[in-house]
Amino acid sequence: MSELKEKIKEAVNKHLDTAIALSKDLAEHPELPYQEFESSRKMAEILKEAGFEVMDKIKVTYKGSEKAEAVFAANGTQICSEVLAVSAEKAEPAGFVKEWKINGEAVFMGVEKEGR
Repeated sequence: MSELKEKIKEAVNKHLDTAIALSKDLAEHPELPYQEFESSRKMAEILKEAGFEVMDKIKVTYKGSEKAEAVFAANGTQICSEVLAVSAEKAEPAGFVKEWKINGEAVFMGVEKEGR
């Protein structure tokens, strides 16, 4: 298991109650499609509380449906601000890659430390 996956696993196990509370909060306070900025802020806060180094410079890469890519392009600055990323760019996802369905739109996202 990669070091990043191991850190995520440890953080989830250590903060399972927080994750459950976040899940309930997201269900009780839904946001408009493609405007999930409060959700992103909360997730970034949890990652900081879980001990992730917020000084690490990360970049986000993505590819997906035309609609999902348009949202990333239009909101890249906001997304970077919310997840503490240096950049969010349309490219072959790299680093830790995950497929997501965001409001029914398929998107692959990658997160990696800047400079790798």
